[in-house]
Amino acid sequence: MKSIIIDTLLDTVKLVPFLFVAFLIIEYVEHKLSSKTENIIKKSGKYSPLLGSFLGLIPQCGFSVVATNLYITRIISLGTLIAIYLSTSDEMLPIMISHNVDIKIIILILLCKFVIAFIFGYLIDFIFRKKRNDDKIYDICHDEHCGCEESDNLFKSSLIHTIKTVIYLLIITFIINLLFTYVGEQYLSNLLYKNRLIGPLIASLIGLIPNCGASIMITELYLSNTISFASTLSGLLTSSGVALLVLFKSNKNFKENLSILATLYFIGVIVGLLIEFIPF
Repeated sequence: MKSIIIDTLLDTVKLVPFLFVAFLIIEYVEHKLSSKTENIIKKSGKYSPLLGSFLGLIPQCGFSVVATNLYITRIISLGTLIAIYLSTSDEMLPIMISHNVDIKIIILILLCKFVIAFIFGYLIDFIFRKKRNDDKIYDICHDEHCGCEESDNLFKSSLIHTIKTVIYLLIITFIINLLFTYVGEQYLSNLLYKNRLIGPLIASLIGLIPNCGASIMITELYLSNTISFASTLSGLLTSSGVALLVLFKSNKNFKENLSILATLYFIGVIVGLLIEFIPF
């Protein structure tokens, strides 16, 4: 147990400076683009799923929450909402940057998410297009007390993001190291990596957890070679941060919320299985 704790601390602490720099850049981008992206989505019309798929890739922690707000008031379509959820990766990018992952792998994941997001976004809009209206846009950031609207201090907000991510990393890395030690790396690899059917099913389920810890866990499992690329993509497709939590809290149509949840899970699983079993 002592060695597990030491390894966990060492694995996490060495990432802190890289995480802080990554979040500093991300916070700068978010503060520059947050209001612009919202306005672009509002005015994009039939191009909303395409633009939503692209803008969701930009590392903005609150964009999926903003999209949820816009959907609840029917300013954007269901397809646009799903596209943004699918393209959002939450904490995947800073984690991979801090681990010095090959840029080609990062681009490949982002490109796959973009293509999948806009395809399913347009498909869902074609099948389930709903009428938009001009209802009042509620201030979800204010209601959720997340504090993102209160501070323009990039250093402070980047530090807060870094601390929160480090805490999650400590917990998740400890769990993974614990499993490797007492369950066995080979057993986990056989269960999740080599079992091509179970991997996407479990990864997509993990991704649905409405917390940044979900994307951190998926990314860490991939970097430790515990899950395959297909399973990783499945988990990252369903990982939209706290947006689902906001959806269930703010949208009064519970059946609709469940259908959105099921749709995300279905897409994540299907895409993962297709990549696993169909040679490209």
